[in-house]
Amino acid sequence: MTANNNEALMNCTSLDELIDVEYGKKGTPERAAFDAETQEFCIAQTLRKERIRAGLTQQQLADMMGTKKTYISRVETGRQNLNLTPLFRLFECLGKKVAISVM
Repeated sequence: MTANNNEALMNCTSLDELIDVEYGKKGTPERAAFDAETQEFCIAQTLRKERIRAGLTQQQLADMMGTKKTYISRVETGRQNLNLTPLFRLFECLGKKVAISVM
């Protein structure tokens, strides 16, 4: 981290300002990558939370999906990209529905 960047971070007064300094303003490639990773992380954490809430192990969810435990683990840790069909199916196995909003 450069001294200028460190000083800019120290002068931030909101989370939005911190994100702008660290990852760039909205519309930049760096910010787009950060926003995409953040969304993937949130989906992965929501899936993990709902699996635990349902009282299922990764193996049990994998069995319900007809896949391997390692797949569920990769999804929950963000190391597995998900298409919509498996995403919907994962949450359906947990008794949940996925809604997508376009804003």
